[in-house]
Amino acid sequence: MLLEAAGIKKIFGKLTALDGAALTVGENEFHGLIGPNGSGKSTLMKCIAGAEVPTQGKVSFINTDITAFTPTERARAGMSLKFQITSVLPSLTLYDNILLALQAQSSLFDLVFSRTRGALHDQVMTMLTQFRLADRAFDAAAALSHGQQQWLEIAMALAGKPRLLLLDEPTGGMSLEERRVTGELLQPIKQHCSLVIVEHDLDFIRDICDRLTVLDQGKVLASGTVSEIQANKSVQEIYLRRA
Repeated sequence: MLLEAAGIKKIFGKLTALDGAALTVGENEFHGLIGPNGSGKSTLMKCIAGAEVPTQGKVSFINTDITAFTPTERARAGMSLKFQITSVLPSLTLYDNILLALQAQSSLFDLVFSRTRGALHDQVMTMLTQFRLADRAFDAAAALSHGQQQWLEIAMALAGKPRLLLLDEPTGGMSLEERRVTGELLQPIKQHCSLVIVEHDLDFIRDICDRLTVLDQGKVLASGTVSEIQANKSVQEIYLRRA
């Protein structure tokens, strides 16, 4: 198993955001994390990525206990996280945003004593082409649509060639067409990278994911294949109740 999070509890003051939550993800698996607002999805994602430290529980990645790892240490181990709010540098070109993400994987020696811009040119253009942004390479990132900025940031998150990519509501604010294209852009990464995605668009999740985990009030309500979750009466009930 690539990722195993077990017995995750997270308490903020008097609020228990997660209460024994668990998540398992295999190699080359797209796994959706769904549930009503306030169910603990983003908190679990942050505990996995190291942005939050669990009050209790264990996170293992590639058979290593990473519960106490910092986000930087988790990134070095092969994990990459993209939050809902974009961190693209708007005043820089798309090219330079990708270049910086690639240079972040280099040592200080390489950055000082080599011409990394020239050496990484082909990689930059390959990534921009993969995300259908090559024709905008030398435009400022601020000129992109919201959806295109999200694609750019996903490309940046993949610069380190992670084994696991974590996406928190990547289609939020996108048009229907941008959502459709996002699904198409994500599919090829499955050959070398697993994905955990928090998303409210259930149609989008259903179309791209192999398995789903459903959270409700900080606990796992159900976990299984997309068809198993769709047929689960408890899952149907929580969505009907909140509707």
